[in-house]
Amino acid sequence: MWLNLILIIAIIALPALAQFYISITYKKYKEIKNSKQLSGFEVARKVLDANGLNDIDIVTTSGELTDHYDPRRKVVRLSDDIFNGTSIASLAVAAHECGHAVQDDRGYVLMRLRSILVPVVNIGTSLSYYIILIGFIFQILNLIYIGIALTGLGLLFQLVTLPVEIDASRRAGVNIRELGIAGPGDSSGARSVLTAAAMTYLAGVLASALQVARLLLIVMNRRD
Repeated sequence: MWLNLILIIAIIALPALAQFYISITYKKYKEIKNSKQLSGFEVARKVLDANGLNDIDIVTTSGELTDHYDPRRKVVRLSDDIFNGTSIASLAVAAHECGHAVQDDRGYVLMRLRSILVPVVNIGTSLSYYIILIGFIFQILNLIYIGIALTGLGLLFQLVTLPVEIDASRRAGVNIRELGIAGPGDSSGARSVLTAAAMTYLAGVLASALQVARLLLIVMNRRD
């Protein structure tokens, strides 16, 4: 009972703490202007053009920290604050999202795998808890394990996503440095923003792993 409670708390707390960390880091560097006074749009355009991706558009999207690269439409979408902002946070986030565009262009295997997994994971995880519930109601152990395996698809997706995000941040760092986008005092701040973002994905991996462990623990306790 206590172990189950600890797992539930950890599953909830890890993503929440990671989100809090990126929120305070983002807000800190959102208030600090980058020394080159480049907007997120200008940073993104420089990175894309330097990598031969002149055909990729950069557009705004609503919300905060909703920035992403759309591989289907070949568009980098930046939130208003990032698109128009000239902060260190704008610089880091824009360069990171362009890192995904470069991954897509270069045929980065894990990014391709993540795109393939999206519909499979969405369907599998949506069905998983219904299958587990039916398994418990009718005491069909194999059905419960199938449900847990489908839940594990979420963990697989997180495990694939983590290196994709880390690689995008690595590419962002290289582009920021080689293109001279950041001034001497900007680089450490940009790294802090990118590191905080990576922590949210690491927390997602741990939370998903703990969720699978919790479900297995429940099954084993029922068997005993």
